[in-house]
Amino acid sequence: MRNQLAFLFLLLPFLSMAQEDSTEVFDYSKFGDAQGVKRYCNQKVLNQTPQRIISLGMERMGGFDIPDLPVSAMLPAMQNFTASHMTAIKAQVNIPVISTNKLIWQLGANYWGSRIAIAAPGTNLIAKQLATHTLTSTGINTTIFKPLNEKNFLIIQASADLNGIFHELKDINSKSLTISGTALYGWKLSEKNMVGAGLARTYRAGQIMHLPVVLWNKTFNDKWGMELLLPARGYLRYNFSTASIMQLGFELEGNQFWMNLANSTNGTIFIQRGELKPRIMWDKKLTGFLWFNAQAGLRYNWRFDGMDVYNGKALNQRYFTSALGNPLYVGFSLNFVSP
Repeated sequence: MRNQLAFLFLLLPFLSMAQEDSTEVFDYSKFGDAQGVKRYCNQKVLNQTPQRIISLGMERMGGFDIPDLPVSAMLPAMQNFTASHMTAIKAQVNIPVISTNKLIWQLGANYWGSRIAIAAPGTNLIAKQLATHTLTSTGINTTIFKPLNEKNFLIIQASADLNGIFHELKDINSKSLTISGTALYGWKLSEKNMVGAGLARTYRAGQIMHLPVVLWNKTFNDKWGMELLLPARGYLRYNFSTASIMQLGFELEGNQFWMNLANSTNGTIFIQRGELKPRIMWDKKLTGFLWFNAQAGLRYNWRFDGMDVYNGKALNQRYFTSALGNPLYVGFSLNFVSP
């Protein structure tokens, strides 16, 4: 009994300390104020189509007429041709360099090569080059998404492309270079709605244009939404599920292509190519981050002009304006997408 009392007497100080620790009051201000943390908006709306990091695809167009190509680059006489089909290979890569809640910076590269199957180009210089060579556009690009706070953001995009018919690498020159860019200021109104407005320098219609642009990505409900970047493209979106998405809309594509002709005024002309594609697209998740895209629509000729010199401000001589036929087309691609 005496031993038990002595043991309890020794434990009293420790029991007292334990009781004091259990009732200690912490000063939570030492851990920071959660309400003072600055938050930033992201670049997506709910259910938006996934962004492509790597994409490889092809298109095939039906037959169409190619009227009014000049017999010679120096003569006004014209010839008409027919293309049995046209094929195109497209590839793009967009790699995130910085991806944080304060900044997203991507660097990318792209390729677009088109071959026109003209059955009998004869001695026509332009038709012969179109039939035997690839109309190539390849370049690099960069995109910056900078959120300013929870509601506002900036998007800055720039690209440099080499465009033309190149017989070999030494044909590539500064005349085939085009520079494009877009600057846009936007508002993230909610997780389902973001809008923006800005200015763009673009060759999508085949010749240089400076024009206003409008961004509007909106999800109406679990199934319906829209993704607009006007005037370049616009789509109405239907989500069958998170792994299957249908889109109906259009995209404007094109650029200015350098072509060497020995008997033109200065040895070169420029093909100004722009095309509007109303189409329907289906994106389907295959596995993980690998998606499949199928599309079908109409390739409407916006512009297919041949110029002797085009310096961004003045047209010195127009060789031809060809009202290409408007064929139906189909396309497929495999895409590795972002999370």
